[in-house]
Amino acid sequence: MTHDLKTGGDRGYMRIATEEAFATQELIDVYLRMIRDGSADKGMVSLWGFYATSPSERAMQIMERLLDLGDRRLADMDATGIDKAILALTSPGVQPLFDVEEAKGIATRANDMLAQACEKHPNRFIGMGAVAPQDPEWSAQEIRRGAMELGFKGIQINSHTQGRYLDEEFYDPIFRALVDMDQPLYIHPATPPDSMIAPMLEAGLDGAIFGFGVETGMHLLRLITIGIFDKYPSLQIMVGHMGEALPYWLYRLDYMHQAGVRSQRYERMKPLKKSIAGYMQSNVLVTNSGMAWEPAIKFCQQVMGEDRVMYAMDYPYQYVAQEVVDMDSMDMSAETKKMFFQTNAEKWFKL
Repeated sequence: MTHDLKTGGDRGYMRIATEEAFATQELIDVYLRMIRDGSADKGMVSLWGFYATSPSERAMQIMERLLDLGDRRLADMDATGIDKAILALTSPGVQPLFDVEEAKGIATRANDMLAQACEKHPNRFIGMGAVAPQDPEWSAQEIRRGAMELGFKGIQINSHTQGRYLDEEFYDPIFRALVDMDQPLYIHPATPPDSMIAPMLEAGLDGAIFGFGVETGMHLLRLITIGIFDKYPSLQIMVGHMGEALPYWLYRLDYMHQAGVRSQRYERMKPLKKSIAGYMQSNVLVTNSGMAWEPAIKFCQQVMGEDRVMYAMDYPYQYVAQEVVDMDSMDMSAETKKMFFQTNAEKWFKL
């Protein structure tokens, strides 16, 4: 620690954390039920079989913090100098639920609970809504309710929904609603589906260490290469964890994508109006959640643009005061640092 962490902008900027999780007890109880009755996929068993049942200090602290939308969370924000937190229902949300009506009910109640917390603490909490992509038309209605009635500033979808991806035409109502409401989509990781998790799971690499990032990065690539931004040019999609590695692969992604288009090797790989890098610079936003690493942040700013990279803590899964100090101490201009911590979030979430 090299300086005290305070809220209020004493270092020339406010700190807005843009990927912060909460949970409801109702949702956790459903995860445990699915694990018990055998309907949970392997990823849920690995992830929530640990966090929701382990007596370890890490798991217990995370559960306590997830379930708090009041004093405990505010105290933790104060202790690390976080002025505002953009909150979303923790992964995988209601997306694994087979009973669609149950999923919609849990998402509705979670959204109402979050809206109440944001109303109670308007200067500290900002909401992103949860949806049930199992029912895209209902999800579109919930996006509109979140924007017009609950004061939400976007929605979060936790990557795949039972192994299905948002590039399917089935999910188009969700994108239409986002564009109509002029709100961003945050694609947050989930554990990989059973169809791809096995070699990761056996090595302990299925979660945040690796599996989250490669699965979510693939999801974003599926959307880019199917032409989602040609169809909806104003759409903005956010991803965390320093872009799930995609900014660092951009040269090769572009080279091989263009080669694939020219060769007509794949039926779905059609010419696009821009390169993958072009869409990353016009339609994709990145947060550094879980990646408090100055070289990676600077590289991402260089290849995507300083206005497209935002701060996030990834609370409560990664709650480390020293990481905030390290981000404060980055060697960059005062203007760029303020963009990173404050004004980019204000711009893209329309705060």
